[in-house]
Amino acid sequence: MNEKLLWLLGFVAAYWAYCIYLGVRGARLARTASDYFIAGRSLPVWVFVLAATAISFSGWTFLGHPAMIYRDGFPYAYISFFTILIPLTGIIFLKRQWMLGKRFGYVTPGEMLSDYYKSDKIRTLTVIVAVLFTVPFMGVQLGAAGYLFNVLSDGLISTTMGTLLLACAVFLYVVYGGMRAVAYADSIQCILLALGVILTGGIAIHAIGGIDILLTGLERMGASEFGLWGTTKGLGGGNYNSYLAVPGIMQPVSGVAETTYTGGPWTGMMILTFLMAMMGVQASPAFSMWSFGNNSPKPFAPQQVWVSGLLLGGLLFIVSTAQGMSTHLLGATPSLAGSGVPVDWSLPTDISDTPDTLVPYILTIVQEQMPWLTAFLGVCALAGMQSAGAAYMSTAGAMITRDIYKHKIQPQAGHSIQKFFARICVLFILLAALVVALINKDALVLLGGMAVAFGLQMWPALLGVCWLKWFTARGIAAGMIVGLIAVFFTDKAGISLLHLIGLDFWGRWPLTIHSGGWGIALNFIVCIAVSAFDQEKDKVHSSHKESFHAFLKEHAGLTPNKRKLIPVAWGATILWVFFAVGPGVVVGNDIFGAPDAGREGWLFGVPSIWAWQIAFWLLGVALLWFLAYFMEMSTVPEQEIEALSDDIADPGLGS
Repeated sequence: MNEKLLWLLGFVAAYWAYCIYLGVRGARLARTASDYFIAGRSLPVWVFVLAATAISFSGWTFLGHPAMIYRDGFPYAYISFFTILIPLTGIIFLKRQWMLGKRFGYVTPGEMLSDYYKSDKIRTLTVIVAVLFTVPFMGVQLGAAGYLFNVLSDGLISTTMGTLLLACAVFLYVVYGGMRAVAYADSIQCILLALGVILTGGIAIHAIGGIDILLTGLERMGASEFGLWGTTKGLGGGNYNSYLAVPGIMQPVSGVAETTYTGGPWTGMMILTFLMAMMGVQASPAFSMWSFGNNSPKPFAPQQVWVSGLLLGGLLFIVSTAQGMSTHLLGATPSLAGSGVPVDWSLPTDISDTPDTLVPYILTIVQEQMPWLTAFLGVCALAGMQSAGAAYMSTAGAMITRDIYKHKIQPQAGHSIQKFFARICVLFILLAALVVALINKDALVLLGGMAVAFGLQMWPALLGVCWLKWFTARGIAAGMIVGLIAVFFTDKAGISLLHLIGLDFWGRWPLTIHSGGWGIALNFIVCIAVSAFDQEKDKVHSSHKESFHAFLKEHAGLTPNKRKLIPVAWGATILWVFFAVGPGVVVGNDIFGAPDAGREGWLFGVPSIWAWQIAFWLLGVALLWFLAYFMEMSTVPEQEIEALSDDIADPGLGS
């Protein structure tokens, strides 16, 4: 056995031993079903801050994100704004869900929504969303882990074996310890994820000779037409190299089974709707349960503003972007060889066909000189991939148990039976995710984008319970069903199914609008239409709904002085979204100098699009602070929230 493999197996074994220890420790503390499902509502502040960050950004931040920046250039780098938009979703929903969970003792979002809307159908749909979110999301993490093992072991560990090893490790600590074990493991995984992003980016930048060489390469890219997507060809984005400019606001696509684009897929509308899909992470049923697991909303604001927005945002906009673009100068883009761009042939050229292999191969650059560092970074990658998958498996198993088994099949189920059934559910969810991992051929980020698009379909239901009492149960249910169907049939899996039966109506992401955008648009249209017709019938529940909103207004309402700033908050948010991640991104293509103007023509010495992204990242952090802290959307309520009674506080857990 060679030295490299010994280092890898040693680090991985130590790391997984620690995770399994947390699982055993969590099992000892999980005396009740509430302890197992939501950590007894007692997660420490620091644990939630780190765990929620790891869950939100997961392995694709480490593996998939720089790979897609390499493949599609700076237009894809706008997706780094998920470090702003994912916590923005949390700002809108988490505090109010926590308040309702504390008040009424909800363990799952299905319990909260079915109680508010008086509808079992919504409870069932919430469980379906949780499973649809979890299975593909976990699947892509497992598949990427298998490939990582294969590359770092020089092929001695097969991709399938690596996938199965990760699946077994995750299963053991999740199934034993529940949310508490997952939370403590994720807090360590968050730190490893951040270290991995920094060190891997540093390796790539050092390998090409530093930032100055990178900027020279970008300068020569801007003056050429090489690349996967060619030039933007004047589709609203100017006539520039597609690596350094967004190809316009929107464009029709050609092809059905295999979609093609002019200047690349990342138009203004594609960026906006893909990031809308990413907002499904903290709108997902899993995050509702994580909000219930806290004793107070104290950790919400620091996680959203400082850790997610500022720290992770900075890493992605600066380090990961530089890492992704550096890869072109490491031999991964053969077409650069004759363009005058400095090239170091460190990476195999077939990476251009399989971008998810990028980071594993970057790790091999230092494998001969520092095998221990490669092994450590391999653990960082595994930590990122485990973090979200474990959390979603745990909460999905809990929701199936509480909302299906206990609610409909065995209402008298006690603590032990509930925990046992949840563990069986976790096993079946993991098996389904393994199927996805072994058959998936899509890029890590893109399949993950479809998974979170399913979570986005929870938005109308959450808006109803947290903010708007006008939506009706039938409207929410109808909208959610239509939204889920729309997501499926505008993404790769649904398009492939239609193609197989000869129904080639459109390609993936019609009009360069992501499946999450199509899903949520149709979801809201149907929800609003059905709710409008249903208002008369819904009057019987109006006083019940009003009691929820009166409670929220009493405990989360603003002072009159701050209420005057609500239009300012709306205006600032809309303006930021339009120019940072919406149609207005085309302004950033050349406002600080045309992409082909060179370093002397770039106002800040970097391509205009990169400067625009960094500027709006900082403005985005300011927006998060304004909403979370100043407008008190994520701060601790001044009045104490008391449960109505002990029985309601942990409903139906039995003995």
